[in-house]
Amino acid sequence: MVNVTYFNQNAFFGRGAINEIPGAAKARGFKKAFVVTDPTLADPKVGTAKKVTDILEAAGIPFELFTDVRPNPPVECIKDGVAKFKTSGADFLIGLGGGSPQDVCKAIGIIIANPDREDVLSLEGIANTKNPSVPIFGVPTTAGTASETTIHYVVTDTEHKHKFASVDPHDIPIAAFVDPDLTDGMPRGLKVATGLDALTHAIESYITPGAWALSEALSLKAIEIIASSLAKSSEGNKEAGEQMAYASYIAGMAFSNVGLGLVHGMAHPLGGRLSVAHGVANGILLSTVMEYNKDFTGEKYRDIAKAFGVADAQTGDLETVREEAVQAVHKLAVSLGNPTTISEVGATDSDIDALAQDAFTDANTPGNPRKATLGDIKALYRSLM
Repeated sequence: MVNVTYFNQNAFFGRGAINEIPGAAKARGFKKAFVVTDPTLADPKVGTAKKVTDILEAAGIPFELFTDVRPNPPVECIKDGVAKFKTSGADFLIGLGGGSPQDVCKAIGIIIANPDREDVLSLEGIANTKNPSVPIFGVPTTAGTASETTIHYVVTDTEHKHKFASVDPHDIPIAAFVDPDLTDGMPRGLKVATGLDALTHAIESYITPGAWALSEALSLKAIEIIASSLAKSSEGNKEAGEQMAYASYIAGMAFSNVGLGLVHGMAHPLGGRLSVAHGVANGILLSTVMEYNKDFTGEKYRDIAKAFGVADAQTGDLETVREEAVQAVHKLAVSLGNPTTISEVGATDSDIDALAQDAFTDANTPGNPRKATLGDIKALYRSLM
């Protein structure tokens, strides 16, 4: 078997990393930026987008700001961005924000380079586009989605209440700028949700059948950092927050190259049909799906348990340690105040059939270590009511 990896051409880490954007742009001969962000980050009172645009202005790089980005970004938002990019005269993109701005940015760049995909819906699954995206710089403002280093993005088909993933090596940002100064200001709830998203990325990429030595090293390191840093970060510890920014990126490097599993497969329908924030959905699902998978993961739950400080992780019998790993993840989510049932986020019994059908066909579900039937998925959703 041959393993293939896709990583950014360059990545800049540390406080002040965004100051490297002009040099990276000029080194590539770029002339004008199209900055994709959301209304909150663009708000002058928040000032996040201004931090980046001030740097561009000081370097003499013109830009256009696109702020019409919504959570669980809909097809219409992407089409609007494509139209505005076409008239902007820009030759590169900057995705500034969490998952939604970065996803919109990727979709815009792919469609501009592949106009046969202007319908957006044809990008679902393995996209198989012909041309690389318009060059993208990924600038995360959350520590969770890792869109700045992945070949994935998600789109919501609002007409059919369907949230889907697109997997395309052509969409990976050519450069990433992971600057903890931009993630410090996240509200606590966002730190929790995005941190649980990062943990899900790390665990699912660790136990997926496609994992191999390089991806496992990245996944496990991310689990270790998140286990020791997420709670502290959520309470405002800046050093822990910085570690979370790096852990998110490390987990992204892993899952982008080996895939995810049923947690993401089940989380996407909660976002598409009920508008549940993605990290919140993952936090609800993670320990339950871990329990479902535990007999299909070999010795890997020992490593997860060790990362969470379980005393007998290496010496206990495997069945016990697997359960301890599940409980350690569950306790973290509970301690952080994440919801633990899907009814808390608006799901009812009448939603389960549609949610399960969407999850069964989601692009991430085949990466699960245990092959899930439609009945299994329905039962898992019901157990979380």
